[in-house]
Amino acid sequence: RTRSTVAALAVGAVLAVGPRTVANLLHTLGLADDPGFAAFHRVLNRNRWSGLKLARTLLNALVSAFVPDGPIVIGVDHTLERRRGAHVRPASHCFDSVRSSTEQTVTSRGLRWMTAMLLVEVPFAGRIWALPVLSALVPSRSWCDTQGRHYRPTTTWARAILLRLHRWLPDRLLVAVMDGEFAALTLLDAVSPHMVAITRLRLDARLFDPPPDPPLTLRQVMKGARQPSLRARLTDKATIWRRAVQPSRTRWRSGGWVDYASGTALWHHQGKPIVPILWVMVRYPDGRRDPEAFLCTDLSVPPRTVLEWFNRRWAMETTYEESRA
Repeated sequence: RTRSTVAALAVGAVLAVGPRTVANLLHTLGLADDPGFAAFHRVLNRNRWSGLKLARTLLNALVSAFVPDGPIVIGVDHTLERRRGAHVRPASHCFDSVRSSTEQTVTSRGLRWMTAMLLVEVPFAGRIWALPVLSALVPSRSWCDTQGRHYRPTTTWARAILLRLHRWLPDRLLVAVMDGEFAALTLLDAVSPHMVAITRLRLDARLFDPPPDPPLTLRQVMKGARQPSLRARLTDKATIWRRAVQPSRTRWRSGGWVDYASGTALWHHQGKPIVPILWVMVRYPDGRRDPEAFLCTDLSVPPRTVLEWFNRRWAMETTYEESRA
């Protein structure tokens, strides 16, 4: 019974100019004076429908249209929806990455949403688009403590979202692209058997060689010798650097030259699982940015493919900015 009403709201959201409120959508559709206007408001506050079923239907439609074969690149990140009012729950004060800078940290009150987006190149646009397929509301620790609920960090929410996408697409290769906040060993260890995970990597990460085969002692050895840190490799003359053209973030112009070095290692931290990774370190000859490092849980992926897949993540910032507007 809700199908025609939801279809009208979807068309109104595409055509409307300004805020996507129900009243503005009805005004755009010419239904502002319709006697049954209350039915449109009941879709969001009273009607019963499954957001997970809607997300699965949307995901299958987008994958069949834009990625019929090959790897499916999924970006995962969270954003803050600024909301005021005492009855907006579970709104709380969170870090506002848009208004913050390296010199000043700003917090704003609002709702924190974690979103999984399909990162595809749309043919008629000629660039990468980030198309949201699944979102989850992430309450803050203070709100959970006040309400007596169990707090789940962002890495736990990301694991739940990615594993659900894997259950929906069990026969396709998924590539999860995330920022450095999600570079957690527990998260990578949980999702690496089911998909390829790519995140940023700290330059001081503890990297080790694989264990010797056969082992030198009867004791089970999980890792080998400690490798030099990535920060030390920046100035090491033995590091082999290769030059490539960095893909442009906007695809409207070509990117600049970058030097990259790569290798394999076991990433280990005390009390955490050991994850084999492919690390890729990038430096910028013109000094426009500081050196960066990335990791990939699939050791067979070419380093330049890792950089290209991670570069798609910047399309998510455009989607977040347009949704806020």
